[in-house]
Amino acid sequence: MIKETFSPEETFSFGKWIGENALPGQVYTLVGDLGVGKTVFTQGVAAGLGITEPVNSPTFTIIQEYETGRMPFYHFDVYRIGDIEEMEEIGYDDYFYGNGICLIEWANLIEEILPEHIIEITIEKNLEKGFDYRKITVTGLPE
Repeated sequence: MIKETFSPEETFSFGKWIGENALPGQVYTLVGDLGVGKTVFTQGVAAGLGITEPVNSPTFTIIQEYETGRMPFYHFDVYRIGDIEEMEEIGYDDYFYGNGICLIEWANLIEEILPEHIIEITIEKNLEKGFDYRKITVTGLPE
């Protein structure tokens, strides 16, 4: 599935749609350059889950947990992870194989421990189509 958005509001709205349709146990990977809109998209996912508290990137903590929505939401940012042992120390498998959903930024850095079935989301800019243009590609969504 490819979705084109032309404003932060549209990117948020698409993330919200993803959150509204998310199922327990799903693991989403989120790839995109710095400043591409990953946080806005993630805030939309959280809104779609019914989470009303502020959602920010967990760059320095690796994981932010949100328990106030219709299911738990675990937002990972593994950009600064040193090695896989750090993921083992936080008990990643409890999150990946639990009853909530996981959204993992920079998941390519931990691909050897990702579950077999993931939903991959890539956000790309194209300045020729406008400053706020985003191409969001989603693969692995259940039919």
